[in-house]
Amino acid sequence: MKDILTVKEIEKYYGTKSSLTKAIDDISFSVKEGEFIAIMGASGSGKTTLLNCISTIDKVTSGHIYVGETDITKLKGNDLNKFRREELGFIFQDFNLLDTLTAYENIALALSIQNVNASEIERRVKKIVSDLDINSVINKYPYQMSGGQKQRVASARAIITNPKLILADEPTGALDSKSSKKLLESFNYLNKEKNATILMVTHDAFTASYASRVIFIKDGKVFSEINKGSGTRKEFFDKIIDVVTLLGGDVNDAL
Repeated sequence: MKDILTVKEIEKYYGTKSSLTKAIDDISFSVKEGEFIAIMGASGSGKTTLLNCISTIDKVTSGHIYVGETDITKLKGNDLNKFRREELGFIFQDFNLLDTLTAYENIALALSIQNVNASEIERRVKKIVSDLDINSVINKYPYQMSGGQKQRVASARAIITNPKLILADEPTGALDSKSSKKLLESFNYLNKEKNATILMVTHDAFTASYASRVIFIKDGKVFSEINKGSGTRKEFFDKIIDVVTLLGGDVNDAL
């Protein structure tokens, strides 16, 4: 399998010359097509900054990030906007749905921006809505949906354009346990059945246990990584907890 994402020796500083903070310290890793990766670390470890750099929300101070063959650290202006629109899918903790649009319209919007014709939009929306089991809310507005339904609509919106990479920032953070499990099962479906490549930042070991690999960040560096392999999700969860314990402190605080 080819690499979809390659992060090479990136660093990120904040502040001024007299007061510099190093948020990311020489991080390198790669993600292959069809992988489901979780990034974990304590608050302030640099995991969110890392995601922001990969998503082009923030710029690296040094190093390079490649999505496919494209060095996204060099993109500017219209090229950067085109890349975000066509190559990345975003899933946020607070859903970021447009309140004045129905679920169908929220999902279809990304395709409309790409000038996809109406019949193709309808076909693709109906398919992803069925896949993620959100037919019951297709004509509802966000205020009429539960948190779990909104997050699955947001997931449908992220995948509808067939992006190279889906970036999820604490996707279960605002959900109860039942909604979280349903969303994570949806992620598994997208990953295994649609071959979607997913990079997810999470503070939660249960959420991370759905991934195939977990990268742990500490003090802006890669601390460790573990693979699920052929083991069960429960066995992988236990491995995650073991590493979190090594990171130091109480497990809940570390997560």
